[in-house]
Amino acid sequence: MVVIFAGMLFLAVGALTAAEEQAVPEKITLANKGYKKDKKGPVTLTHKKHNVDYKIACAECHHVYKDGKNIWNEGDHVDKCSTCHDFKKKNKKTKAMKLQNAYHKSCKTCHKALAKEGKPTGPFKKCTKCHAKKKKK
Repeated sequence: MVVIFAGMLFLAVGALTAAEEQAVPEKITLANKGYKKDKKGPVTLTHKKHNVDYKIACAECHHVYKDGKNIWNEGDHVDKCSTCHDFKKKNKKTKAMKLQNAYHKSCKTCHKALAKEGKPTGPFKKCTKCHAKKKKK
């Protein structure tokens, strides 16, 4: 009976882990429409690699603030960043920074910190290392 229970528990944990990993998209392309003049192309984020391989917690990037505290929990709905972060200006009511600044702060700050620690990191100095070339129309 104990062996059967242990086997069922092992299978359940494996199934939950596999389902959890499948829920994390492999890559995400950040290609927001709405900028008056889009100077740079989209950025492709290796989402699964950041989450699974680099073990970056979801709440490091995803957030919902209430009373200055991030109350977003793993498994909660993920809104598009532009839901709160405006393309043109900082939201004075919620204090959400401008969208481009939010992206740059999140990504570049982390990459710079890793570089400062002498750890491997992604690009953060040149725009073209993250932004794809814009397609000519």
